[in-house]
Amino acid sequence: MLYDKDIREPLFEYLETRFPIHRIYEEKMIGNSRADAVLVTPDALYGIEIKSDADTYARLQRQTRDYDKYYDYNIIVCGGSHGNHIREHVPEHWGIITVDEVDGKCDFYYYREPLPNPHTSIANKLSILWRPELASIQEKLGLPKYNNFGKAKLIQKIKDMATEAEYQPLICDTLLNRDYTTIAETISAFRKEKNLKKRRYTKKLGVKRKRRSGL
Repeated sequence: MLYDKDIREPLFEYLETRFPIHRIYEEKMIGNSRADAVLVTPDALYGIEIKSDADTYARLQRQTRDYDKYYDYNIIVCGGSHGNHIREHVPEHWGIITVDEVDGKCDFYYYREPLPNPHTSIANKLSILWRPELASIQEKLGLPKYNNFGKAKLIQKIKDMATEAEYQPLICDTLLNRDYTTIAETISAFRKEKNLKKRRYTKKLGVKRKRRSGL
């Protein structure tokens, strides 16, 4: 029986062979769910849900709804015990990768390629970015700054001022090159420049993983 911990590292190595330029973030909150992994390429965001042989489908319906709000493509990676009936539990546009243990190693099979997600929202994709990252995108697109707006109001305002085709590569590039080592200094400098008050709480950052892609 394969468990989540047995699948993750081999899965990321497998994905590296299919996506030469990419970055993977792990355990990201999306609505009421947590994405096991998010794969970022230069032109798309992929949500990845792992269902090992030890997992059930109890939360999957809710999870697929939440994934579909944020990512351009979604993929479920499931243990061999789920292989015969996983199609009944995910939308038709979801990709399916099955994994079995062969000679003590994970053997992956791309059972179904993902199709473009018809439900994703540009506002939700923008919400993944930090405020300084949004400001950078506004500047690159020549949009008004709206310094006094909160993040949610800002996103609602700017999402209608450019097309998704203009936003998409900038969102992907930002996430490909995000630097967690300088985030505290970046946010502090941004607040000082915009004369914003410091929040009374610190939001916990998601765990990230930077793959071996020269990034």
